[in-house]
Amino acid sequence: MRNQPQFRNVNRILGDRPRLGPFPADQIFPWSAIAILNVLILNYTFKVSWLGTGLSIAWGWATWWVLSSNRNFFGKFVSVPRVTRGYMPHKALKKLDEN
Repeated sequence: MRNQPQFRNVNRILGDRPRLGPFPADQIFPWSAIAILNVLILNYTFKVSWLGTGLSIAWGWATWWVLSSNRNFFGKFVSVPRVTRGYMPHKALKKLDEN
């Protein structure tokens, strides 16, 4: 067997999505908006405790991350076949005896 050339990666993050620590960079702005809106609406308007506000923020972040960060998430679901109406002459499955 011939020796195949083995390439060494010089820049390991080349081709990766940008990140800010463990979080994807494209999630920072939506998560900030979710947090600010939850604090304004729940904590200041409805006087919900900080625990309830924090849980609501975490729920909003998790929902946004599931729906938007994984591009292949919705590709996992197989769509149902499309049923259309068609016209063709009736053919009996079983021939009837004509007596």
